[in-house]
Amino acid sequence: MQKLIRVEPAKCIGCKSCELACSFKHRNEFAPSKSRIVNEVFLEEAKFITVTCMQCDDPWCLKACPKGAIAKDAASGVVTVDELKCVGCRTCVSACPFGMIKYLPETHKADKCNLCSGDVPECVIFCPTHCLTFSEEDTPLREKVLRFVNTMKEGQTEVANG
Repeated sequence: MQKLIRVEPAKCIGCKSCELACSFKHRNEFAPSKSRIVNEVFLEEAKFITVTCMQCDDPWCLKACPKGAIAKDAASGVVTVDELKCVGCRTCVSACPFGMIKYLPETHKADKCNLCSGDVPECVIFCPTHCLTFSEEDTPLREKVLRFVNTMKEGQTEVANG
């Protein structure tokens, strides 16, 4: 079964340690804006939700890429960007319904979470409240999210055809 980063929002204190660890591992600098995760979804005062790439079963970013720079590993389920193929068109950024793929101006390439290439992700290691864990996916939750995404997709089709 595929492993994913799981989030317990009730434990998140918005410290950005996960973002700092991620940006340092992948970009060699402590810059939350360059991390591959987002810790800026506020539910209400002093409540945060860390959002990570869902490594979708049927990734919209992959389908949208005109250069075939995005691939999904069949064994691990990880969706990755091949920087050598990426031309920086940002089509994948627009396609992700969760906003989990970014364009980096300094590289002119797309960037997204790759679960630290199969190791325990840095964000999980450095989370002081352990709101992030790396474990087998929560199948019922994933199905619920996929139903939501499919509802969004159907709504966009109706608007386009309307």
